[in-house]
Amino acid sequence: MISVQTALEQLFALVSPMETEGVSLVNAAGRVMSHDATANRDQPPFSASAMDGYAVRSGDITPSASFQVIGESAAGHALDQSVASGQCARIFTGAPVPPGADRVIIQEDVTREGDTIRITGDIGTSDHIRKQASDFATGDALRAPRRLRPSDIALLAAMNVAQVTVYRKPQIALISTGDELVMPGETPGPDQIIASNTFGLKAMLDDLGANARILPIARDNRPALELSFDLAKDADLIVTIGGASVGDHDLVGSVASDLGLEQKFYKIAMRPGKPLMAGRLNDAAFVGLPGNPVSAMVCGHVFLKPVVLAMLGLGAAPSLRQQATLAADIPENGPREHYMRATVTNGKITAETRQDSALLSVFADANALLIRPPNDGPRNSGDVMDYLPI
Repeated sequence: MISVQTALEQLFALVSPMETEGVSLVNAAGRVMSHDATANRDQPPFSASAMDGYAVRSGDITPSASFQVIGESAAGHALDQSVASGQCARIFTGAPVPPGADRVIIQEDVTREGDTIRITGDIGTSDHIRKQASDFATGDALRAPRRLRPSDIALLAAMNVAQVTVYRKPQIALISTGDELVMPGETPGPDQIIASNTFGLKAMLDDLGANARILPIARDNRPALELSFDLAKDADLIVTIGGASVGDHDLVGSVASDLGLEQKFYKIAMRPGKPLMAGRLNDAAFVGLPGNPVSAMVCGHVFLKPVVLAMLGLGAAPSLRQQATLAADIPENGPREHYMRATVTNGKITAETRQDSALLSVFADANALLIRPPNDGPRNSGDVMDYLPI
């Protein structure tokens, strides 16, 4: 058995960032930008008023000073004349500050009679002007790689960027194996269960930015498995669930080898998830996950998530660990790294009492995987522990 760290290193060696493609800004949310995007204009493109009021020359301001209103500047409709000494322009939020003016007095601080205003309030010291390029300037860049959030999309639009270059979504084929499985919505026989792993993994992988597709269940025979692998031949990553152990009906490794699998490793010193294999199957990376539902999902968080992020150009690194203080004592750990289902609340982490790898209800209630190093001794309440958020 190899360590989790060694397994991750070998998995990263199997993949590389996807090729790139251009997408319109309207379709860019959630995609990973592969090249910097450069602003094509200043923002604001002109010095603009931050308030409704009157634009004046700051040198003219004295208590109770009066000004003649010469015109109006509104958003999209700039005043086409300069403000001279003793003059002002009615101005609205977002409107260009007319030439000559360098201060906006808010409307609440003046009294207007006809075309004359007089300062009647405490105008303070702010000029109430958003200077040209105070947000960003022409040539400023939004740096890649970057997963584009809604705020990034808004910024790119303001930069007048209509299309961005992103990494292609990895195509992932998910294959559940086993005679005991039926799809959700079907009526299982007395000795069958519902296939759940592929649905949880698809949700996880799609959320990361991949395009995961669920292939038909592969029964425990060679022709069925060969057909599934044939259906997956255009994938960048093939993930099988179940059939990777050493039982008489566990045929995944054997069939994959016959089809050209270059196996890199088999079995990880971790729990849950020990019977995990990986390698290269023709043009695709291959990962064979264990069949127990929680084992498959834990391996998804520990292995598939960082692998997919590497394929998306976000770097080859383990999932980022966080820390919390232990809420209750826990006994010593065995020889394998243990990813315990746990709950983090207000900075304290509590391990679930039931850790069976078949208990999806426990996994659904958890929001963390508490990480126990191999042969870790008993831990006491208050100890600081590493965990992965899930």
